[in-house]
Amino acid sequence: VQDAAVVVLDNHQGQVLAYVGSSGDLSEAAQVDHARSLRQAGSTLKPFLYELAIEKRLLTAASLLQDSPLNLPTGNGLYIPQNYDKQFIGWVSARNALASSLNIPAVRVLTLLGPASLVERLRELGLNLRQDGDFYGYSLALGSADVTLLELTNAYRALANLGQAQAVNVRMDQSMAAFRPVMDPGASWIVGDMLSDRQARVLTFGLDSALSTPFWSAVKTGTSKDMRDNWALGWTEHYTVGVWVGNSAGQSM
Repeated sequence: VQDAAVVVLDNHQGQVLAYVGSSGDLSEAAQVDHARSLRQAGSTLKPFLYELAIEKRLLTAASLLQDSPLNLPTGNGLYIPQNYDKQFIGWVSARNALASSLNIPAVRVLTLLGPASLVERLRELGLNLRQDGDFYGYSLALGSADVTLLELTNAYRALANLGQAQAVNVRMDQSMAAFRPVMDPGASWIVGDMLSDRQARVLTFGLDSALSTPFWSAVKTGTSKDMRDNWALGWTEHYTVGVWVGNSAGQSM
């Protein structure tokens, strides 16, 4: 691993409090701003998928989802999603499925919504997706779209602000943009509660992990195809933090 980027945002004012786009001398691409580079999102899009399903009353945090082999016909053949560990758990609650980042339940949720609905929501949150829902298909549930760390961190800030989205304030002399209601406040709160639940993430991360902080925080990780990108995004009452780690040229880790 040679490259990394970090963004820290103030939840209420939208100010960029910390911005590191490069790992400097450790990198072979020190002049590349990785906070604004397009990288595959991985599982970091799952919170927005679950929020939308809860908002539309298709799920609750206690709804049961099937974690079992899934074959979905597409225009290019069968789409067969796999979990990170290639194992199946069976019936699992939406809370545990999200917090433990299970892939197959997430794809099942997207079959309820349709990829186009998720693309529309992500664009409303400021993620500049270049393609439509048909292009991404059901793999969008697992983060097949390319996003930037700055955009993604600000989308997570909307979850921290209970569905209110706002453009980031990247200049000290820049006036604050107005907040826009994008997500349902109750559904946003539920997703934060799910991602702060230490017990719910035990299937994948165990009880004692770097995600368990001594204060309230909601955290989601993501890993792209072939281990090319690692993400961690989370928020507390006052701050939203986004971290990307990988290699600028795209080599696997």
